[in-house]
Amino acid sequence: MPEASTPVNSKERLFEVVLGQETVAHPNPSVEHEREVAIFDLLEGNSFQLDGLSEGPYRLCLSVEDGRLVFDVGNESVESLAKHVIPFVPFRRIIKDYFIVCESYYDAIRKAPTATIQAIDVNRRALHDEGTGLLVERLSGKITMDFDTARRLFTLVCALHWKG
Repeated sequence: MPEASTPVNSKERLFEVVLGQETVAHPNPSVEHEREVAIFDLLEGNSFQLDGLSEGPYRLCLSVEDGRLVFDVGNESVESLAKHVIPFVPFRRIIKDYFIVCESYYDAIRKAPTATIQAIDVNRRALHDEGTGLLVERLSGKITMDFDTARRLFTLVCALHWKG
């Protein structure tokens, strides 16, 4: 897996991320902001390639259909080069735990000692890394990306499921 993000002019990158319409139905402003930030961060620097195809840069349409994460990948001229569907069930516990720890983290920032905040942050990062690893594992042989891209993509997957 590559270590660093690919330069902006590379073909091995995402140039656009689109969320499926059913995925973004009626979010509150806070949820919408989190999704926009996650997309911005992902596009800011990434390394992304469909395995077996070097037809990038790529457009990713990310959606949730029937309890599954759908990665529909196209490019500037073809709407859909490949569509990968992975079950969402393995991510549920990680995302639920991640949201709980994040809530504790934000509460701690307001009133807890620094040592407590740091301990919660270690747990938060560990859960995020676990989710990132699961995402990489589930997309293995389909999509290759560096760890930073996978982390940002997992953040976006979390943002898709955040209720606000």
